[in-house]
Amino acid sequence: MFALARRSLAALLCLTIVSTAMAADRPTRIAFVDTGNTGRSVTSEALALDGVRKGNLNIQVISRAVDLNPYNLVPEANAEALLKQRGIDVSAHRAAPLTAADIKYSDLILTATTRHKELIIAAFPAAAAKTHTMAEYATGTSVDIDDAFGKDMAFYEHVLGQIESYMPAVLTKAASLSK
Repeated sequence: MFALARRSLAALLCLTIVSTAMAADRPTRIAFVDTGNTGRSVTSEALALDGVRKGNLNIQVISRAVDLNPYNLVPEANAEALLKQRGIDVSAHRAAPLTAADIKYSDLILTATTRHKELIIAAFPAAAAKTHTMAEYATGTSVDIDDAFGKDMAFYEHVLGQIESYMPAVLTKAASLSK
């Protein structure tokens, strides 16, 4: 009987060690969130995926909407064009709403604005500790990423510049979470 208990304990210990090791290898999961998932969050996801690929980082990325418009599901043309200039194709992207499953499985939820962050925390209070504006997570200061929807190409370039300025710090910090 004691031998069986020792084997069971040893098996449990092995399982714990293996599952702990597997958890350490699990990628950090980031959800980028904005209003409609057609501009800022798509751009953030695309730039993050490009950085993950180039840096061989252990990170997974998605983008979502807090207020999905079912009649507006494709990336904004100016955002798509600017990303294409960088060799990134987002033409297949379709907007998706933020869900409880996204909240549950994401390690980080990075929003374009403070208002997006507030909406998420109001709907999912348990997500408060892992929800930040992108600027807040990257720099420690909360600055909203401007909304270029309906504006000219120069404004889209400005927004892309904002996102690009935060992305290296976002990826560096997020990569350290997966170790």
